[in-house]
Amino acid sequence: MSRPERERQMLDIAEEVFAEQGYRAASMDEIAERVGVSKPMLYEYFGSKDGLLSACVARIRTDLYEATQEAMAGAGSPEDALWRGLLAYFAFMDRHNRALAVIAQQPMLIPAAAADAIEATRRRQSGLTASLLAAFAPDVPARAVEAYAEIIIGACERVSLWRARRPEVTAEEAARYVMDFSWQGLRALAPPLPHRGDEPPL
Repeated sequence: MSRPERERQMLDIAEEVFAEQGYRAASMDEIAERVGVSKPMLYEYFGSKDGLLSACVARIRTDLYEATQEAMAGAGSPEDALWRGLLAYFAFMDRHNRALAVIAQQPMLIPAAAADAIEATRRRQSGLTASLLAAFAPDVPARAVEAYAEIIIGACERVSLWRARRPEVTAEEAARYVMDFSWQGLRALAPPLPHRGDEPPL
């Protein structure tokens, strides 16, 4: 097995153990045993349990950003872009439900570096959303755009946690709830559509 393949396997198992047991209860011994490697090899790859958790979060951050960015890139309108981004977010959480468990752990129970990495995940997603909103409503002040993006990201995270208690709610349903609620407010921010001649504005 190549080093990248071995690293990916270690991260898969570590994410699973962290999600099942929480950071403090998870042991490097158990992770190494499940992977089928020695504990010293885990330390060789990641340095410490803190480093292993931070690597898990970093991978989640990259994968989530790529999934949402790719989905939004194919949109034909701001509304479509937001919808695609929301749907990609919740579909990602379905495919990587262990990732949600890692992200949602209380910050006081995980090392500072991992908590910082989780916050960086939120900020990266917020930045992606803010760039969409800024293009959609160029006259809205930058500070307001940042606030609206944070509201959307916060809503996504809370709805994801709510879905953990309501497994019957699909990714599409969750995306629709956030979309319906968010778009009502965002639509009012858009500049008026241009009109021609004596035709009244919409």
